[in-house]
Amino acid sequence: MLRRGRPRALGAAALLLLLLLLLVALLLLGGDPENERLRGAAALEGDPPAGRGGHNRSGCVLQPPLPPKCELLHVAIVCAGHNSSREVITLVKSMLFYRKNPLHLHLVTDAVAKNILETLFHTWMVPAVRVSFYDAEALKPQVSWIPNKHYSGLYGLMKLVLPAVLPPDLARVIVLDTDVTFASDIAELWALFAHFSDKQLIGLVENQSDWYLGNLWRNHRPWPALGRGFNTGVILLWLGRLQQAGWEHMWKLTAKRELLTLPATSLADQDIFNAVIKEHPELVQPLPCVWNVQLSDHTLAERCYSEASDLKVIHWNSPKKLRVKNKHAEFFRNFHLTFLEYDGNLLRRELFGCPSQPPAGAEQLQQALAQLDEEDACFEFRQQRLTVHRVHLTFLPHKPPPPRPHDVTLVAQLSMDRLQMLEALCRHWPGPMSLALYLTDAEAQQFLRFVEASPVLSARQDVAYHVVYREGPLYPVNQLRNVALAQALTPYVFLSDIDFLPAYSLYDYLSFPTSKAELLALLDSGSLHTFRYHEWPQGHAPTDYARWREAREPYRVQWAADYEPYVVVPRDCPRYDPRFVGFGWNKVAHVVELDAQEHELLVLPQAFIIHLPHAPSLDLSRFRSSPTYRACLRALKEEFHQDLSRHYGAAALKYLTALQQPRSPA
Repeated sequence: MLRRGRPRALGAAALLLLLLLLLVALLLLGGDPENERLRGAAALEGDPPAGRGGHNRSGCVLQPPLPPKCELLHVAIVCAGHNSSREVITLVKSMLFYRKNPLHLHLVTDAVAKNILETLFHTWMVPAVRVSFYDAEALKPQVSWIPNKHYSGLYGLMKLVLPAVLPPDLARVIVLDTDVTFASDIAELWALFAHFSDKQLIGLVENQSDWYLGNLWRNHRPWPALGRGFNTGVILLWLGRLQQAGWEHMWKLTAKRELLTLPATSLADQDIFNAVIKEHPELVQPLPCVWNVQLSDHTLAERCYSEASDLKVIHWNSPKKLRVKNKHAEFFRNFHLTFLEYDGNLLRRELFGCPSQPPAGAEQLQQALAQLDEEDACFEFRQQRLTVHRVHLTFLPHKPPPPRPHDVTLVAQLSMDRLQMLEALCRHWPGPMSLALYLTDAEAQQFLRFVEASPVLSARQDVAYHVVYREGPLYPVNQLRNVALAQALTPYVFLSDIDFLPAYSLYDYLSFPTSKAELLALLDSGSLHTFRYHEWPQGHAPTDYARWREAREPYRVQWAADYEPYVVVPRDCPRYDPRFVGFGWNKVAHVVELDAQEHELLVLPQAFIIHLPHAPSLDLSRFRSSPTYRACLRALKEEFHQDLSRHYGAAALKYLTALQQPRSPA
């Protein structure tokens, strides 16, 4: 969030940066801090010297001057699907951590990745970062004629067409695979364009395995390459020169000729780049190997570095990713995990001395924050409402259900302390769900591992998990609900809470009715009670449980003050009011607005949900113990009713009347 008191936020970011640099310094001195991500000896002893006389080591290469600090650097990435989108975010975090220049990201995406990344960057609001999207679907016909055995599929070939896709006035671009992690300022990589001769168009690091030498196993026949060939995980492209050289005609001609004798590409675009370079070696500028330290199964990357300070870009170019075998695998994994779990909010720092267009909505947000009174006892409530949380939609792979005219999605929200309830919920509700999770970056990775280890959760493809990253002191319950509600894809939504289990038959009943005899028996025996009947009876009194016991058909009830039923409504229902954060009145306000819009309230005679007991939340504890907290909630209620009256006019008078009645907030 862009907020008042930015020097404090910048101080936290600077402190974290200082701590990380200190840890790296400890590693260089041979230190081994206990339980630290960047542990491991920095002097990676036992490595052979760099090949080719050491010319490929960063310490032996004359570094050109860095670009001016305000020069805009361009980066292109091809990204498709849910998993690739998560990889891109970690890559971007590592770039932002070290960068000192404004960046323009050019993202070639499918529809899934665009939905995820467009929302993420819009809510991340990182200064001095522009993002442009290009439709990968439109590019498929340009590469679909190429047989390809690589796990990346068609998307692994799309770097070949970037010179024709990117804006014609764009002179140079860095092209990256999604599975790379930066360990240095990307401006240093950009500066290597200065090494290009007039004829060189492409900058690449030598391939750090014997793949293209053809001697890995019997009958191994790779595409042609210049010596060991080049890896295309990190590319410098001089776009204007490529266009002038007729790049499109060049690579297509080479690919068609090689495919006469080779069945398919094994390494996607890399095979074709290497075949072109074999014919035209004058086109390539070899880059220092430390700009693409390759961690494949047959890697020779250890010849490239001897100290941690050598590393610039780490490339997980194996289907095994972090599970790949390498002499220094633990060091590389811990370095990568540092950025995987790094708090992305800390990267919202401005670039001092570089004027740039503020992120969309940033100026209005700063103005709204500036109008808040920090002496107001309810300041944190009002500030939390204005917080723009980073949102990562469909954090895990998700397959929407086929369209059905009366289908229902269960919508709910949760935090890390409610994670254990997910499995039971999935057993009770076999239909689609849209769930918003309020997590830190580190907790998001714990959640990922939790789902992968759960047979119940990992088997479900129709549950969409949306991560809203934590920021601020209060739980933004209604903002979370709105994220989950906005991503529901069925005509109807069941607005529930994570600590309520639906009846096993409820999903089917909401489309095709069934029965409730066992529940009534449990009520009669005292094993179950109506929800909060002893402390908050008005919350569900209008439902009329006595009538519900005998009902055989749906019946209409009237709204009453503080009513907070769990409802099934059309997907385009009004959104929850985001001013209600923490505990109290968040659902009640939503039901008030549903009633103001003249929605009928119908009780379904066979529908029920059961509440799971749990420890009180931090916000509930604060509500119970803090008079200030309760006073702020009353103030928010009054402001809500005033806004409701302005919007709905005389029809909203009954809500103002109900407000005058002395009640405790829910």
